[in-house]
Amino acid sequence: MTAPAGLVALTGATGFVGAHVLDRLLAAGCRVNALTRRPQPARPGVAWIAGDLDDPAALARLTDGADAVVHVAGLIKARRTREFFAVNEGGTRRVLDAIGERNIRYIHLSSISAREPQLSAYAASKAAAETAVLERSGLDFTILRPPVVYGPGDRETLVFFRAARSRRALLPGSPRHRTSLIHVHDLAAAVVAAMAAPALSGRTADVHDGAPDGYAFPEVLSMIAGRAAWHRPLFVPPAALGSVGALTWMASLFTGGAPMLTPGKARELSFPDWVCHDRSLFEEAGWTPALPASIGLPATRAWYEENGYLR
Repeated sequence: MTAPAGLVALTGATGFVGAHVLDRLLAAGCRVNALTRRPQPARPGVAWIAGDLDDPAALARLTDGADAVVHVAGLIKARRTREFFAVNEGGTRRVLDAIGERNIRYIHLSSISAREPQLSAYAASKAAAETAVLERSGLDFTILRPPVVYGPGDRETLVFFRAARSRRALLPGSPRHRTSLIHVHDLAAAVVAAMAAPALSGRTADVHDGAPDGYAFPEVLSMIAGRAAWHRPLFVPPAALGSVGALTWMASLFTGGAPMLTPGKARELSFPDWVCHDRSLFEEAGWTPALPASIGLPATRAWYEENGYLR
């Protein structure tokens, strides 16, 4: 693979998605400055930069001499709206400030939720981060919007793999709910492909596995379980899911944890259409996903089983 850039500055390199992006960048022949809040083992081709998105000096060191910046870091769960905005919008603005007026290729990893910002604080903060990118005059950017990201090691989608082992799985929404999917390996490959695609400059592109109509949740569970039909899943009405989210969120105010299920997340899960239709990456970057859900979901289930997450 031809390196799309010599030195790449990467945020979020120690997270689920970012770690895969780091691997893919190194495989493409890039050198990487990677932001980290904790000490990391030495790795060929990687310069670990101590700091976080709140540290302008660290971001200056991160981007110094870089040919491209890939901004993956973000907050996916929090107790308060301001926490989402502080990281997702504020962190993005500080990364952009570190770039300044330099001619640097910038890849911004957003989320499909940004197209429906009214649903949750998370979605609104991702939309606000996109706005921060769009407001930067002269920036050579591409915004990537993945839908549900899954793959070996992910904890957030593990609940669906566990549900696939139940004969009466509880699912959000209704049978009409549809969503696109992307395996983390394909998402990382798409990031590298977008870096080397000048036709995508100044554009927002969906990243998905190519299924034109996405998938219904029962289809997803069937592919995970390896069975052609599913055993009558039970759908949780939006109001009931929202009530559970409210209780979980209120409990978090006392426990101090950051809950995954909140009223906003319940609205996201109950939203009927998270299907990606944009095919810019396919057509402009020549990128093709290697792992459609029919292959990626069973392979991920096998990984969970082998590593003791499913018993």
